[in-house]
Amino acid sequence: MADEELNLESLETPELVAQMMEDLYDGMAAEIVQGTNILLGRGMSPYDVLTTALVPGMDVVGADFRDGILFVPEVLMAAKAMKAGMAILRPLLAETGAEQIGSMVIGTVKGDIHDIGKNLVAMMMEGAGFNVINLGINNDAESYINAIKEHKPELLGMSALLTTTMPYMKVVIQALKDQGLRDDIIVLVGGAPLNEAFAEDIEADAYCRDAAVAVETAKKLIQIRRSRAK
Repeated sequence: MADEELNLESLETPELVAQMMEDLYDGMAAEIVQGTNILLGRGMSPYDVLTTALVPGMDVVGADFRDGILFVPEVLMAAKAMKAGMAILRPLLAETGAEQIGSMVIGTVKGDIHDIGKNLVAMMMEGAGFNVINLGINNDAESYINAIKEHKPELLGMSALLTTTMPYMKVVIQALKDQGLRDDIIVLVGGAPLNEAFAEDIEADAYCRDAAVAVETAKKLIQIRRSRAK
């Protein structure tokens, strides 16, 4: 491949940004790391590297995944490349105090050990500029509550792949109400057996059918909430 012989150092900054978006789409983690370091070395701020090269690249990945052009394996590769870039940027962003789009606690509910879809959502959210606290699988209400109290996120994401574990989402939402936390957090739910009617029934804020929709929905609901808070 010609891309393998491409010297990223030789590219002007706008060309390098465009190339990084392509490399991200192709899941080329080493090139993303190299490009990120080059841009930082040229004096670009960590926030600008994130918002001009990486997030727009993941936006394209998300749109093509939603439209059926890309599939889960390709998206996981792109997300892995994004993660490699974020590993460099995250500590630098923390130092500069740059505001992130938002933060999210996410996990699969109690009794359910499926996590591919949930991890994909977590990586796509991180790729969009969110701080993501991934609790893993088999989370009871207490796990979610403790994470919310500790991290104070704007979003809670719950996933279930089994019809038998779906009802536990309602248990978690009731626990949020009991703790006086429900009004402070946006609850997104997803997983193969779920639908919008179920999300409405358990009083979640939204059902997200896939990772791309989760990112779009999260951005939209956070924007609405912040505009109301002003």
